[in-house]
Amino acid sequence: MELRHLQYFVTVAEERNFTRAAARLHVVQSGVSAAIKALERELGAELLHRTSKRVALTDAGAALLPGARATLDAARDARDALDQVRGGLRGTLRVGTMSSLGTLDLPGLLGRYHRRHPEVVLQISVAPSGSQGLVEALADGRLDLAFVSMSGRAPGGVDWCELASTPLDLVVPAGHRLAEEDEVRIEMFADEPFVDFPIGYGNRGVTDRAFAAAGLHRHVAIEITDIVAAADFVRECIGVALLPRVAVRPGDDLRQVRVVGADLDWPLSVAAPTARATGAAARALLSLLSEQFSGRIPVGWPDVPPSSGGH
Repeated sequence: MELRHLQYFVTVAEERNFTRAAARLHVVQSGVSAAIKALERELGAELLHRTSKRVALTDAGAALLPGARATLDAARDARDALDQVRGGLRGTLRVGTMSSLGTLDLPGLLGRYHRRHPEVVLQISVAPSGSQGLVEALADGRLDLAFVSMSGRAPGGVDWCELASTPLDLVVPAGHRLAEEDEVRIEMFADEPFVDFPIGYGNRGVTDRAFAAAGLHRHVAIEITDIVAAADFVRECIGVALLPRVAVRPGDDLRQVRVVGADLDWPLSVAAPTARATGAAARALLSLLSEQFSGRIPVGWPDVPPSSGGH
């Protein structure tokens, strides 16, 4: 059984599509199909249901997937050990991220990482379904690390460490009735139409919990997935928004007003899977994060027993 065949199988299983899997693997689609067929012949079982529109795992494919991932992880760890003996770090690091990270400069962080470890291939992806989608990708083995905004108990197979938090302020147009206030309470703007992120995004969760705790309902008029776009909609007087303080630029024609009496801290965490060992490339990025966020990441995390949820 070739590792390459297992890698192709896992990638198709994750993408549920041969074309996307081939693009991700940087090979032609016919090569992926041939590898899967060879694996099925060797195992004597059909692994994938193929139709013109989608690909799904058979029972045999679902049974093979965890072991295939574990085999690939073990092979990666062996390569990591050899690379460390040779004095270098290689491999691929798959990092998921939200569309905005508040105070964390992700390009700067990854730039430093690349200069230290130029042989590591970085694969960065933004989850269209927000932090919840990133957590699911970690649990499924599609990512090695992710920057998420989550709170409460971590789901099985994933743990996270909070790095920082950013207050969410009320953002309104310059001529809004609350624009000149120094501070407001959420009941003062609960009846406004809102520009917000879809359910599953961390900042949406923070806002929803704050309104639920106050026993208030609100109307989300527009759902977007980008903080800059949210500010643009507010600027056009389509609604108000609760956004991190970095969202409004100095001299902008928007106003940010501090909200009191509600928990509107937007957490930023780094998350990792706990069902498999952390590779050397991921540990190197965690080391950089530890330098920037001193004391926030426990020594040995995440390859330690997870706590009751998050750190």
